[in-house]
Amino acid sequence: MKENLFSWLSAQGVEVTGLLGLSIALGFILLTFCLLHLLLHRYLLVRLLAMLAQSRQVWLPTGLQKKLFNRLAYVLQGLVLLGQAEIWLPAGSQSLSVIVMATQLSILLCVLLFLFSLLDALLFFSRRSSMASSLPLRGIFQGVKLAGSIMVGILMLSMLVGKSPWFLFSGLGAMTAVLMLVFKDPILGLVAGIQLSANQMLSVGDWLQMDKYGADGEVIDIGLTTVKVSNWDKTITTIPTYALISDSFKNWQGMTESGGRRIKRSVNIDMTSVRFLTQEEILTLKQARLLAPYLSRKEQELSLYNQRLTEALDNPINGRYLTNIGTFRAYLQAYLQAHEQIRKDMTLLVRQLNPTSDGLPLEIYCFTTTTAWAEYESIQADIFDHVVAVISQFHLRLHQSPTGYDMHGWRPQSAETPI
Repeated sequence: MKENLFSWLSAQGVEVTGLLGLSIALGFILLTFCLLHLLLHRYLLVRLLAMLAQSRQVWLPTGLQKKLFNRLAYVLQGLVLLGQAEIWLPAGSQSLSVIVMATQLSILLCVLLFLFSLLDALLFFSRRSSMASSLPLRGIFQGVKLAGSIMVGILMLSMLVGKSPWFLFSGLGAMTAVLMLVFKDPILGLVAGIQLSANQMLSVGDWLQMDKYGADGEVIDIGLTTVKVSNWDKTITTIPTYALISDSFKNWQGMTESGGRRIKRSVNIDMTSVRFLTQEEILTLKQARLLAPYLSRKEQELSLYNQRLTEALDNPINGRYLTNIGTFRAYLQAYLQAHEQIRKDMTLLVRQLNPTSDGLPLEIYCFTTTTAWAEYESIQADIFDHVVAVISQFHLRLHQSPTGYDMHGWRPQSAETPI
């Protein structure tokens, strides 16, 4: 084609010198590049993106689609430019060497950027899959991007210095210690991401609690070097990825998947208020629907036991009798069993803990039917509202440290001042 064009120009009386021939060749190369650019970016890609936008099926976000196809188009333009240069420029010429070098470097860079966009597209599709979304693929893909950048950088450098890439790769062996120091965090993060994925320790969307770093919230991103946690107070905590392997953390995802959230809270009872119930008090408590079966059964049991005794039952020490704290504990057990928002297939108990100087702790241990935070707190508050309100019906008192109001009530009514 070049020879035919130059022969036609010579037939027209135009003397094609070296400089004129080079200018014509460069002009055709530039013209071809511009026409191809307009065809790809102003017509074909615009039509393609418009067709994808009209499609009901969601392929990729618009910005990611544009980057992916644009970078692929630039790779195609580079290959065409490289072929045009081989056709129009004389072999061994300096202009051919410069254009080929620049074009090859551009193609390598565009291939790297296309690889980045392709990995981003794969990451987007993986998030739509329930199986792949639990894997920390973003950190792994970032590691692949880092490795690809290093390899392409070495290839570009070898082209500039005119050395074989293997020569530069062999030189990296002597710099292993330096590279390990520079890329310590990415390497540790990549290994940690693989371990997190293989052991199913953490995934995006899990509730992570790590007190050492002040993290308590939802995992929003697992990267190559950092894990981002959106705390419940709307702050963002960044944790090194490898810290999730070297340190301990709590993943609440198991609680979420179980469908029940634990209530473990106690009230402190004044031990001086613990005593036996009188018969009149028992008759009053029998009016409680939840407590009546327990009292009837317990009275029958204690009556049979006491009838077998020969000691004088006038002294309560010699027999068995109902206590107010035991009856209160049985009432709370029945109350939780009848509660619609407490799970019956999980642990449910009311127990006494070791007495302390603050009184006798009576602990409620059960699970709610929901794991939503607001609903859980509402259920828990309702239960303990009822506990605090009903405890006086059992002639018990809650322990509470003296307040200023109590101190004011202790003021002596009158006192004689000695002379």
